[in-house]
Amino acid sequence: VQLVESGGGLVQPGGSLRLSCAASGSIFSIGVMAWYRQAPGKQRELVASVYNDDAPNYGDSVKGRCTISRDDVKSAVHLFINPLAPEDTAVYYCYVRSRSSTWAGWRNYWGQGTQVTVSS
Repeated sequence: VQLVESGGGLVQPGGSLRLSCAASGSIFSIGVMAWYRQAPGKQRELVASVYNDDAPNYGDSVKGRCTISRDDVKSAVHLFINPLAPEDTAVYYCYVRSRSSTWAGWRNYWGQGTQVTVSS
């Protein structure tokens, strides 16, 4: 399974961010889809996750200004954050847990990461 992320870059404080991640390959079903981020010198942290039709889960640092959504037809997950602050600067990683058949085990997949820099 390959994950391709898009939408990172340089954004001004107070602006908005939309990231997208598309999964492709041998996918029978997808469980959790999520976004994580890692700032320099810090551990990777959960930004947001969503499991099927359950209510999304958001990290404390983005609660109230973040929305995650998934498109199971396209095997995609999207992240929207507004407003952005310099503390949101990090490499953002897409995460997908999927299986290739009814009998196959669930496996974890990560995107290559996309840099988001919030600065004026």
